[in-house]
Amino acid sequence: MTNELKGKVNYSVNGNIAILEVDNPPVNPLSSGVRAGLAEFIEKANSDDSIKGIILTGAGRSFIAGADISEFGKSFDGPDLNSTLRDIEFSNKPVIAAINGTALGGGLETALVCNYRMGTNKAIVGLPEVNLGLLPGAGGTQRLPRLVGPSQALKMMLSGAPLSAEKALTSGILDAISGNSLIEDAIEFLQDKIELSEHPKVRDKNEKVLEARGSENVLTEAKALAAKTRRGQFAPGQIIACVEAAINEDDFDAGLKKESEYFLECLMNPQREAMIHIFFGERAASKISDIPKDTPLMSINSAGIVGSGTMGGGIAMNLANAGIPVLVLDQDEKNLERGMGVIEKNYQMMVDRGRMSQEQKEKVFGLITPTLSYEDLAKVDIVVEAVYENLELKQEIFKTLDSVTNNNTILASNTSGLDIDALASVTNRPGKVVGTHFFSPANVMRLLEVVRGKDSSDETMATVMSLGKKIGKAAVVSLNAPGFIGNRMLAGYTYQANMLLLEGALPSQVDNALESFGMSMGPFRMMDLVGLDLGWRARKLANLETPLVNKISAELCERDRFGQKNSKGFYNYSEGSRAPNPAPENEEIYKEVSEKNNIQRREISDQEIIDRCILGLVNEGAKILEEGVAQRSGDMDIVYINGYGFPIWRGGPMFYANQLGLEEVIKKMNVFSELDKEFWKPAPLLQKLADQSATFGEAPAVNERAELLSFEQANMGGV
Repeated sequence: MTNELKGKVNYSVNGNIAILEVDNPPVNPLSSGVRAGLAEFIEKANSDDSIKGIILTGAGRSFIAGADISEFGKSFDGPDLNSTLRDIEFSNKPVIAAINGTALGGGLETALVCNYRMGTNKAIVGLPEVNLGLLPGAGGTQRLPRLVGPSQALKMMLSGAPLSAEKALTSGILDAISGNSLIEDAIEFLQDKIELSEHPKVRDKNEKVLEARGSENVLTEAKALAAKTRRGQFAPGQIIACVEAAINEDDFDAGLKKESEYFLECLMNPQREAMIHIFFGERAASKISDIPKDTPLMSINSAGIVGSGTMGGGIAMNLANAGIPVLVLDQDEKNLERGMGVIEKNYQMMVDRGRMSQEQKEKVFGLITPTLSYEDLAKVDIVVEAVYENLELKQEIFKTLDSVTNNNTILASNTSGLDIDALASVTNRPGKVVGTHFFSPANVMRLLEVVRGKDSSDETMATVMSLGKKIGKAAVVSLNAPGFIGNRMLAGYTYQANMLLLEGALPSQVDNALESFGMSMGPFRMMDLVGLDLGWRARKLANLETPLVNKISAELCERDRFGQKNSKGFYNYSEGSRAPNPAPENEEIYKEVSEKNNIQRREISDQEIIDRCILGLVNEGAKILEEGVAQRSGDMDIVYINGYGFPIWRGGPMFYANQLGLEEVIKKMNVFSELDKEFWKPAPLLQKLADQSATFGEAPAVNERAELLSFEQANMGGV
């Protein structure tokens, strides 16, 4: 089966230089038509005696941004990528890659088969395939180590992070940076090289790989890096194996052959499908299904933050990092000084770690201005309220903001669960009110839940989603419902963890099972981090009875075990350390509470722990999808990957359920219903899709704003 060729290459001549321009907007991926065009015009230039050199560049603002993922698994007429690159590499005329923008993945691999590489000062190069569960499969694992050395190449490929033009020049990827017109400078560069009898090929540069031969240090360090930053992922090990081949194989083509074999293994591994699902899912999540694409956006040129604590400071850093001036308001001068000090310390830490220069730090920190006066916020375009979770306090703040800011200012609340409509109701601009739930620490965590109130305007929502992208967040829309998306799903997850503890599991077993599954932190470590006393104190103040599921944590609190804050909770903690240590003294407490509540403790398997906790997420996610609180199932996967430590290589809870098979999900839930019939009652949508042998991706999209329970009516099950 063949498909229509996509993309093209433009051919022009300037004197004795042929110019091949990849033209496949918007980012010039190496689609079928591009590969065919490159092969055709390399041959044409080589066949023309008047042509002495060849420039390869991109149209628009991108050189070549990588392979065309949409073509994976399809067949096309014309050359494959490797044969096209071979034609470029063995061109009779010297070829220079004139990198006019991004050269990522297959784009950098294309540049590496050219004899020379020149970029603009805004060029970006990198091999980010690991983020898709893949490895650079067009020679990148063999050529990059020869240019920059195996150690640097492994760091680039395992992190997936791109390099700036300046760093690419220093490392040896670029031969030059253009200071004026890229094409004119590339022509001048080639004219100086034309008369050379031989032109360098990266494949022949063996000095740096030979230096590493016989030493295990490079590979050992890479394995340690992968274990730390890519836990559970398949592709990093294959990347390391490819570089090992680059170091030890005398024949370059033998290394290429191994790369091809390892690439195929990555391509066939289920992690690749999961990670590509997340890649496309983030792009889908940024679109609001019932808001027109041409909705006008407000300009966000200045911002205000109310609250200078951990969250307020982190949000201020996000905005300043994107070049947006920020006013940080706190009415307590000491708190404000302390908050600004923390921000400055965070930036200094980045300088100390080489992540920014002192000059960059001073520039970005200079965008953050402290203030004690609400009146100073009069002209900002958006204000994000970031005080502690108290509805009455937040309403008072919104009343004040409504009176001091101009009528076009967006008023946003960084609430993790309070009613956005209740905040909007005290203002004269409900259409300008929105929830912006950042995750802590806000300057690090990528997730941003954008909460849509019943009156939030299309312009407000589109503007905040655009701002989320500008500050580097994975933004997901949630309707204004109890717990929004993430915390509502989390309630079922922690409920099952606590019930497993009552039924016979220990915190370490539950945490180890779920961390082996891939979660970045088990539920009991997470509870200790957050603090066991928060819910306990709230129930005491309200004279509420402790639900069964919280009996053990309440008993721990009664014995002054609050978590990391006082070095003892479900675990014990050494002074100054967050590492959990066993707390065998708690085991009698668990037994006593279980016995007192007529629960017979038993042996529980790791698989039961995983199934109950993860499927608790899935069933609640199905309800969220059916109610329209989330637009699509993939949005919930984005939430859990970026905000709750779900392993990216499993694709998120909803994708995981699809891979497991929704019929199998129902089957497992039916077994668990013998323990708790009400909790394990399948969501109607889940049951319907399972009966149809369908997936969550096939659920009808909910475009309209659903009728939701009010916050007062909602029953979160006492969790």
